Amino acid sequence: MRRRMVFSTLVVTVIAVMLLGLPLGALTYKLVHDESARQLEGEAELIGFESDAMLERDDEIDLAELDREHPGRYIRITDETGDTVLTAGNPELDPTSVDSPGLIRAAATTEFGTTVEVWSDSEALQESVIRAWLGIASLSLLAIGVAVGLSMFQARRLTLPLVDLAATAERLGSGVTTPWGHRYGIPEADRVAEVLDRSAERIAGLIATERHFATDASHQLRTPLTALTMRLEEIIAEANNAGVVREEGEAALAQAERLTETVESLLGRARKSQNPEVEAVGLDPVLDRLQGEWSPVFQRENRRLLVTGDSGLTTMTVPSDLAQILATLVENAYKHGAGTVTIRRLDTGQSVRIEVSDEGEGVPEHLSGRIFEREVSGGGGTGLGLALARHIAESEGARIELVQTKPTTFALFLPAGAGGLSKMTGPV
Repeated sequence: MRRRMVFSTLVVTVIAVMLLGLPLGALTYKLVHDESARQLEGEAELIGFESDAMLERDDEIDLAELDREHPGRYIRITDETGDTVLTAGNPELDPTSVDSPGLIRAAATTEFGTTVEVWSDSEALQESVIRAWLGIASLSLLAIGVAVGLSMFQARRLTLPLVDLAATAERLGSGVTTPWGHRYGIPEADRVAEVLDRSAERIAGLIATERHFATDASHQLRTPLTALTMRLEEIIAEANNAGVVREEGEAALAQAERLTETVESLLGRARKSQNPEVEAVGLDPVLDRLQGEWSPVFQRENRRLLVTGDSGLTTMTVPSDLAQILATLVENAYKHGAGTVTIRRLDTGQSVRIEVSDEGEGVPEHLSGRIFEREVSGGGGTGLGLALARHIAESEGARIELVQTKPTTFALFLPAGAGGLSKMTGPV
């Protein structure tokens, strides 16, 4: 592309120089010829004036003096009768000579009626014309050189952004999604670079969403899978008791359904194809199921899971998301805390507050301000659970806060039920 731009500029410049140079050369020749003719005509008038002066003073014309004062000329003077003809100067310029070269002629008539004719060699004229033409040719070559230099500079200026944009597209195609941020001062190239940078940001967002989905899914699916495993172990242990087997089988089926809901929720959030539709949800069934799922786990560690506080509360949320958030907080207390884990329900009037606390050593001070950041963990964890729980809560108008570091206490603030009433009431 660069060679084509330089070649096309060179062709256009040569054509332009020819269109201007050839008429200028012809005009220069005419101007030089006319100027030489005017000079020779003025010289003829001067010779006529001198010859009249000689005749008036000496009654004769001093040809030797004219030859000295006007070298390189051939002069012929004819009186008014035409009978007397005098010649002076270089005889080789005599126009009657067979071998006479190209000459320039000028004539003048004096006051006494004398005719003066002067011939000059055209060699000086030709030299002047050649010098003028050489000057025009030099300027033409200089113009062509400048045009080629400017075309090379402009071609480089125009092609380098294309090369850089191609490299940017190649980086983007290879998975490097960092915006390049280069601008070139060319509006069209800058628009392309801006579009590529925006595409890089969008692709980076999509990749991050997919990556977060993979990590979040692996984290969130672990809890129902653990509960499902425990239920299956209970079934195996109570294989001789049909009632227990049936009960544990139903619990295992519930865990499988919860697992399915979790997968669908994560997929919807990752693809952003689902907006959470909140509904009035009673807290007691959700907390009872959560206590039933986690109590066996705590009992194996000689620990307890307690649910206290106001009963009969309702809130506006998504049931499956609420279950995920609470399971995350309970799992966090189980792994990183100690002793009894307490879930406390509080009715604050305009909102519902659920606190999850344990009797452990608490959150280290250096982590208290970053506990909800991704991949930040107090020890041995993935650092994803609390970050995902906060993200889910905020998408539904709720929020999670670390309200106390020792003992560790997390609070989930949920919007109150329909009509601003958090208490579920029956007919009066």
